[in-house]
Amino acid sequence: MTPDASPLFVLVAGEASGDLLGAGLIEALRERFPAARFAGIGGPRMAACGMEVWHPCEKLSVMGLVEVLRHLPELLAIRRDVYKRTLRHRPAAFVGIDAPDFNLGLERRLKQADIKTVHYVSPSIWAWREARALRIGASADRVLCLFPMEPPIYVRHGVDARFVGHPLADAFALEPDVVAARRELGLPSNVPVLALLPGSRLGEIRRLGPDFLHAAAILKQALPDLRIVAPMANAQCRGVFSALGSLPADLRIIDGNAHTALVAADAVLLASGTAALEAMLAKRPMAVAYRIAPLTHFIVKTLGLLRTDLYSLPNILSGQRLVPELMQDACRPDALAAALLPFLRTRTTPPELLGEFRRLHESLRGGGSMAAAAAIAQLCAASADAQVEPL
Repeated sequence: MTPDASPLFVLVAGEASGDLLGAGLIEALRERFPAARFAGIGGPRMAACGMEVWHPCEKLSVMGLVEVLRHLPELLAIRRDVYKRTLRHRPAAFVGIDAPDFNLGLERRLKQADIKTVHYVSPSIWAWREARALRIGASADRVLCLFPMEPPIYVRHGVDARFVGHPLADAFALEPDVVAARRELGLPSNVPVLALLPGSRLGEIRRLGPDFLHAAAILKQALPDLRIVAPMANAQCRGVFSALGSLPADLRIIDGNAHTALVAADAVLLASGTAALEAMLAKRPMAVAYRIAPLTHFIVKTLGLLRTDLYSLPNILSGQRLVPELMQDACRPDALAAALLPFLRTRTTPPELLGEFRRLHESLRGGGSMAAAAAIAQLCAASADAQVEPL
């Protein structure tokens, strides 16, 4: 069988970071398949790359056990719709980008319907339960891993997994240009700068934003010349953050441009997640904070669902507490400010921290979007070859 010259790929991304990964993947797949078509769930970046958006990715941006229950009917309806559309179109491959709670069940049903399935971004099996690798293997024909320690876990369970590197590792220079970043944002070179990243989900911003702003106000009082920049993922995030209450003096809310803001900053206060990895790649000291609904936290702790005491990606990748983590009750404005004040006073990243950040940065480079596209193309080619009937 001759491979389709204009294959369709259905992609489902669940939040801003997935939208970014999806956009890079679309561009890389289009280099291999210039006439390729793309459809599914995504955000503005994937739409800008020409993907037909069936549902916006913001619909899937729900965190926590309790929070998901409130949105469950809508989420199930969206998943049924995507399943029916994908069956009707029979794409060359279905690619679930992160969002495992939504994507894995969908992938399993599509795989049973003989559609090639790829899961891009391995769930945190090292943090939850390694046995989840078997469930993921039942859903995905191939798992694309962003971190080098993940494929060996899948291999132990007979699952096809490939390390493709993290696209963000290529998006950041090994030696960040602070001067250029500050020039781009119009920030003086001789004052301390704090970056605030309270999350890309509206619920995160509502939970963490007030404490982040209070911590910033404490730091502003200690350092009167402090400048504060808060990049927002989209207009909705900006609206929620702006409405939280009185904002500290010299705080600028900007649309997007988080990478530039991170490089320009002397220290970063952020919500646990991809932003911690971005701050590490920008080589910036940080404090990582998070708080989930009390009932969700109680269930996770009581049932022992979490198998690690490290939460942020820099600490997980390093295997040590490189950066402070202030979770749940520890996430208080005074504690957040105290964790960042030394870095803002000295305006330097400690040499030992900088060296470890650089080492981790290099370990994450594996080709990123191009490697992911190659792994997907290889899977599609193998499927096409398998369908060729012998003479």
